[in-house]
Amino acid sequence: MFRLGVDQFVLAGASGRTLAFGPGHLTGTALPGDSGNTVLSGHRDTHFKFLQHLQLGDEIVITAVDGAQFRYEISSAAVVNYRDTRVTMGSHGRKLTLVTCYPFRSINPGGDKRYVVIAHYLPPRETNRAPRKRMLAVI
Repeated sequence: MFRLGVDQFVLAGASGRTLAFGPGHLTGTALPGDSGNTVLSGHRDTHFKFLQHLQLGDEIVITAVDGAQFRYEISSAAVVNYRDTRVTMGSHGRKLTLVTCYPFRSINPGGDKRYVVIAHYLPPRETNRAPRKRMLAVI
């Protein structure tokens, strides 16, 4: 059982129209498993509301449409100004960045802060090992 019970489809693009239906993969960023920074965004009050409950060391598994799985481990979280686009920039290695508006309980849409979760790629593991804390995202 996944610790947070999250299982979502990730859509292509991160426009307002896309995010109304689910989290989106920011165009121009790496695809899951590829070298670089994979950036996913979602609304704080719906699909990415669970970000506030993530803990360091939690694992995110992304399953591609071809069934390939890519594992990432949460390594940090921070609140940044919405103008700070460094979080979406490319990266050496493989990294996953999850972005949503902040604070989570704000009644005003948008705002000038973003909550950013960074996770680093984990190599494939042996199938006989039990997973640690996990949740599932599907792209």
